[in-house]
Amino acid sequence: MPLAGDTGEGASEYIKFLLRKDFQFPHLQVLFPTAPLRPYTPLDGELSHVWFNRLSLSPDAPEHTETLESVGRDVTSFIQHNIIKCGIPENRIIVDDSHQHFHMSTFISGGFSMGGALAMHVGFRLMPKIAGVFALSSFLSHSSSIYKMLQDMPRESINLPPLFMCHGDRDTLVSHEWGEETFKMLTQLGVHGEFHTISNALHELKRKEMLQLYEWITQKLPPST
Repeated sequence: MPLAGDTGEGASEYIKFLLRKDFQFPHLQVLFPTAPLRPYTPLDGELSHVWFNRLSLSPDAPEHTETLESVGRDVTSFIQHNIIKCGIPENRIIVDDSHQHFHMSTFISGGFSMGGALAMHVGFRLMPKIAGVFALSSFLSHSSSIYKMLQDMPRESINLPPLFMCHGDRDTLVSHEWGEETFKMLTQLGVHGEFHTISNALHELKRKEMLQLYEWITQKLPPST
């Protein structure tokens, strides 16, 4: 299963194993980039493929602003230079929050765990005109800059991409409660979306949620448009 330190190729192969086929769309291109190697504090500073650093694996810990802002700039630059320059408008892009993988549609981006948190930062704070955000087994810090930004925005001016979240009810690494709390906070601040509890699931991807995600992406970016 794709966890901290996994690669894009590993995530792709695991999803293929779950679905018994590639995660593909007839009208979209799917890519699985690998997070950069960087010291990761919860692993005692060991180098790991992670999108940003965390001071600890807890919603009570503040965000590691330096690495989060750095990777946010890298991701938005990647989108702007590799997608928008090809003539794809921002509202035709889904950016998740995924820890291991991006699904860009005709380029779509999607994410698991830390990748989901990153996707939420991209979609709700850095590029709010995109078509959607999905986060699987993900959470935000209680003091997240996303919450602070939304709290400061006039409610009538909030027009954010929809959110799709899934979380395993037996997740012992990233608590289901953390994911549900993140979703509730975002919806209270004006984000619209859906949250699915995946039964009997640990910190892992399941076939059921990938099928639900596939439907959601197809609804947000249908072939006819």
